[in-house]
Amino acid sequence: MKFHERADNEQQLQEIASALLRAFPEHKVFAFKAEMGTGKTTFIKQLCRLLGVKDQMSSPTFSIVNEYITDNGKSVFHFDFYRLRSSAEAFEAGLHELLLSGSYCFVEWPEIAPEILPENSVFVEITLENNARIYSA
Repeated sequence: MKFHERADNEQQLQEIASALLRAFPEHKVFAFKAEMGTGKTTFIKQLCRLLGVKDQMSSPTFSIVNEYITDNGKSVFHFDFYRLRSSAEAFEAGLHELLLSGSYCFVEWPEIAPEILPENSVFVEITLENNARIYSA
């Protein structure tokens, strides 16, 4: 399935996040490719809120992965591969096991360690176009 949505403002993000989850109901791993500052973390926060996360959310740039708990006790994992040097480093850290856990996983900078991602991952590209963000999967 192809997914293509445009956000002209931040208020539209929740609607687009909901549409993304509906478009891929059987998928749990979403990998976000975008330039620095295009809003990957902001969009992932919207996805987490829709899934029932009440925790304070932030980019896991230094921790590499944050675990959030939903209101029904399920885990959601938010990864940021920016500081990784390779897929081997990600495997050594045990990140592959989390990606295969069956929990929702949202990955920033997947191009740094693409081999660690499950085959059925959904790749979402975020691009900027005339002050709007375009979400494509």
